[in-house]
Amino acid sequence: MSQRASDQAIQVKPLAGHIGAEIHGADISKPLPDDSVAAIRAALLKWKVVFFRNQPLGHAEQIAFAARFGEVTYAHPHEDEPFDEHPEILAIDSRRYDRRYGRRFSYENRWHTDVTAAVNPPAASILRAHILPPYGGDTTWTNLVAAYEGLSAPLRALVDGLRAEHRFGLRFAPQDQDSPYLRKVRENPLISIHPVVRVHPETGERALFVSPGFTSHIVGLSPRESSAILDLLFEQISRPTYTVRFRWEPGSIAFWDNRATAHLGPQDLGHLDVERVLYRVTLTGDIPVGVDGVRSEIVAGEPFGKRPPSKLKPARKDKAAEAEVQA
Repeated sequence: MSQRASDQAIQVKPLAGHIGAEIHGADISKPLPDDSVAAIRAALLKWKVVFFRNQPLGHAEQIAFAARFGEVTYAHPHEDEPFDEHPEILAIDSRRYDRRYGRRFSYENRWHTDVTAAVNPPAASILRAHILPPYGGDTTWTNLVAAYEGLSAPLRALVDGLRAEHRFGLRFAPQDQDSPYLRKVRENPLISIHPVVRVHPETGERALFVSPGFTSHIVGLSPRESSAILDLLFEQISRPTYTVRFRWEPGSIAFWDNRATAHLGPQDLGHLDVERVLYRVTLTGDIPVGVDGVRSEIVAGEPFGKRPPSKLKPARKDKAAEAEVQA
């Protein structure tokens, strides 16, 4: 049954048992009153990812909506072609990936939590659909709190005390080692050590904080031990029990808590000649804290926030190109 926020037209409609809800009754293209923002935040914290339909947002409106929930970051630590007027926007654009990386879809198509190579990964991400294929292209999210709680008590006790390294550019095939993307990663390395289990700064919940996209190894274990434990945890976070799958439509928005979720991009488009363009913004995050109270630490790079990394030299897009992609 829908859960109506008090004194609001906002309705929260859960989509799956552990994660995901659609929010109705909010026009997020316009300024929202504080109580609506509070209702959306409460739904986000409970359901981990919330979805909006039929929202007529452009870049400016997407950034303005995100700013009601925190500081909006620069597009991405490795984004060297930001939009001139809106450097906060990251284009998830099949045409752009093909031009820059030689592949039509995202450079990271495994389960991952956004930008965990940074010592302060984004608190949340907001993704807006622009151009969609006629079929396929869904995104799936998983609840990392529920995945942690689904482990046996002895295993929870074990992983509570572990720490793992996160970095970009993991597990690429040998023929891809000289790709433009990996060259960019090597020029601007970003590596951090995070707790395998982080404590959510708002809810106090414990969440698994590993993903095959960015977690390289568990610190202090042998390679064999690390692989065995990570493979078990990767399997745990990807269990369908903890997931929700979202079918994109024009005007769809996904807003997820990056501290408590991982997500999986489309797996069914590689053989199709289709276009898929979405735009993402992220919110500046805190430094994760483990069950033992120890904070994450930087190995290489710098914290991720509203300014581009100091080693990055963005080549600004011209205004005409930005206007074209918003059309």
